[in-house]
Amino acid sequence: MLPQEIIRRKRDHHPLSTEEINFFIQGITDGSIADCQIGALTMAIFLNGFDADETTALTAAMRDSGEILSWAELDAPVVDKHSSGGVGDKVSLMLAPLLASCGVYVPMISGRGLGHTGGTLDKFDSIPGYNTSPDNELFKKTVREVGCAIIGQTSNLAPADKKIYAVRDVCGTVESIPLITASILSKKLSAGLNCLVMDLKCGNGAFMDNFEDAQALARMIVKVANQAGTKTSALLTDMNQVLGRTVGNALEVMEAVEFLQGQNLDSRLLRVTIELCAELLVSCGAFADLAAARQQLHQALDSGQALEKFAQMVSALGGPSDFCQRPWHYLPQASFIKPVFAEYSGYVTAMDTRNIGLSLIGLKGGRTTPDQKLDYATGFSDFCQIGDFVDRTHPLAVIHAQDEASWKQAAQELRRHIHLSESPEASKDIIIQKIS
Repeated sequence: MLPQEIIRRKRDHHPLSTEEINFFIQGITDGSIADCQIGALTMAIFLNGFDADETTALTAAMRDSGEILSWAELDAPVVDKHSSGGVGDKVSLMLAPLLASCGVYVPMISGRGLGHTGGTLDKFDSIPGYNTSPDNELFKKTVREVGCAIIGQTSNLAPADKKIYAVRDVCGTVESIPLITASILSKKLSAGLNCLVMDLKCGNGAFMDNFEDAQALARMIVKVANQAGTKTSALLTDMNQVLGRTVGNALEVMEAVEFLQGQNLDSRLLRVTIELCAELLVSCGAFADLAAARQQLHQALDSGQALEKFAQMVSALGGPSDFCQRPWHYLPQASFIKPVFAEYSGYVTAMDTRNIGLSLIGLKGGRTTPDQKLDYATGFSDFCQIGDFVDRTHPLAVIHAQDEASWKQAAQELRRHIHLSESPEASKDIIIQKIS
């Protein structure tokens, strides 16, 4: 079998067999296939597509290119959730401990910020001592004893995906539904899950701003994951505004802690978190229906059980044992904190969410290069939501910057990216559609 012949077949619109796909991924893993050949095949896939069977074979081959975790010793389902990324999306921070407090295990492998979207690992890196790259022994011990652990992808999980993505990133083939599907699922399925739920964001703050594209990606992911043996469903959720009231790493950790303490609960953030959790609890068989799952989740939140799970996870992975008692003692804080007010009063009717995410990069809370050191303290708190009334006493947000010049730049951008009207906009449900 020759790699150039496989490339030629896909170039000429022929479907690839499982054997051809396995051969190519094995060559990527062992280094016998060159980057230029990876680029050629991914461009052929980008232009001519992969059907569901080809995408399933690609996903399985990438998953099997490294270690697959086993949780045979655990006495309850192993579940996880993946988000396609958004602005202010800190759902994972509450979801994992909430699920763990309901009796299931959550070995969550997360990523760093990408473009205008924040990364779960970057948020945890703002907690002193928290180890986002533990060895497998500590990772599995934390999952077994606490019920959840949130870490980054290790080098031995889906290594073929790392090589393929690095080439896609510089060859213009990132925006391919089959390649996105295989990239996401190869990492998630290597974690040995029983069930997965996808949070597919749709709107002007998502990578998929078009509903039809987001729906197509959700359907492909659900079909391929189920064909690969992991029970999966998806929720399409709205990303036409900041999710929650904070944007920025330490600030989002603080909002998550307050959420788990039952304080300052943002209604949209609460709704999407509970629905994603409930979907997983029913899917894995832990609860008979969504109503029973929701009831238990609210009880775990109200009783403090979920907060305790979060505290145990932070401590087990190297963070302070009393972090949840005094988070601001440990989290970094910006030097220049000041609210920004609108130039005239009115109701918030829309926001350019992607550009708000990019404003965080201007405050050095997001990256312009992969190796850039972040300022975990900067960002926005008390962020307005669509339907809120703002005036000279009710701010658009509070900006956390390191100097006045940075604050002024961010303030100018927020005024430009948040749109007001004399009358309020009708609120829309954050859950757009379920796909299973």
